[in-house]
Amino acid sequence: MTTYTETINGASLVIEELGPKDAPAVVVHHGAPGLGSRAEPLRSFGPFADAYRIVTFDARGSGSSSDDGPFSHEQWVADIEEIRRRLDLGDIVMAGGSYGGFLAMEYTLAHPDRVRALVLRDTAADTSHDHLAVERARDFDVVPIDPWAIERIGTGNFADNAEFERYWRAILPLYDHKYDPAAVERKAANTQYHYATHNAAFGVNMPRYDLTGRLHEIACPVLVTVGRHDWRTPVPASEVIAERVQRGRLVVFEHSGHSPQLEEPELFQATVRGFLRDVGVTPHG
Repeated sequence: MTTYTETINGASLVIEELGPKDAPAVVVHHGAPGLGSRAEPLRSFGPFADAYRIVTFDARGSGSSSDDGPFSHEQWVADIEEIRRRLDLGDIVMAGGSYGGFLAMEYTLAHPDRVRALVLRDTAADTSHDHLAVERARDFDVVPIDPWAIERIGTGNFADNAEFERYWRAILPLYDHKYDPAAVERKAANTQYHYATHNAAFGVNMPRYDLTGRLHEIACPVLVTVGRHDWRTPVPASEVIAERVQRGRLVVFEHSGHSPQLEEPELFQATVRGFLRDVGVTPHG
C-alpha cells in the first residue's frame, strides 16, 4: 500500500494505491462529498489488490484532501482524469458507490474510450427517487430519526461542521440493514466533516443532475449492484441504470442496505470478480 499527496488541478489530494503496478487498474471513487473518504473504497476494494491495481483517493473537499473548489461534477471528473493520466493507468475499470457512482457515470460519459468496465453500487442517474428517502426516514421504526435531520435530507443546507455532524449522526442508523449503535458511533467519530463541500454537492449540483437521457451512450459493460433495503438510492433507481445502458448487469443483495460491499462483502467481491472476468478484464497472475 502506497499513500501520498499530489497536487491535482490546483488541489492537494491524498491518493492511495494497492496491488501490482502492472495489473489492470481499478479507480474507485468514494461517495458522500464532505463526509466520505478513501477509507470505504479501501475496505471494499482492498481485497482486489491481489489481482488488480486499486487506486482511490480523497476527492477535493473530502477526507484529508484540501478544500480547494470548485466542488462541481465537472471538476471532480477532471480530477479523476488527471489522476489516471498522472499515474499512467491506461484504460481503467471505473468504480463508485452512491455519489461516487454519479461521478463514475459522469466520468464514463466524458471519457468513454478510457473505461473498460464500470462498477456501480447503490447509486442513481437522477433525483427522481429522492422523495422515497425522506419517506423511509419518516417511517423508520428501529430508532426515531430527528425531524430536524429529515427536513435536511438532500438539501445541502448546513451552517457549519457542528450542524453537519449533528445531521450525520441522526441519519446514520438508516444506512445499514442491521442497526448497530456502536457502528453508528464509530462511523460518526471517524468522519472528517466538510460542510461546504456537502452544501455544494446537494444544494447546487444535485438539482440539475440527470443522466437518464444519456445512459444509452454508455457502451462499456456495466455492473450495477444495490442493497434490497437501501433507503437512500432504492432498487428502482438501479434498475433504470441497468436497463438503459447498453450492456448492463443488475445484482440485488438481499441482506443489505446502502452498503452491500460491507454488509455482504464475500458475495460482493465474488460478484465483482466474476463480472470483471466475464467482460475480459483479466486479473493479474
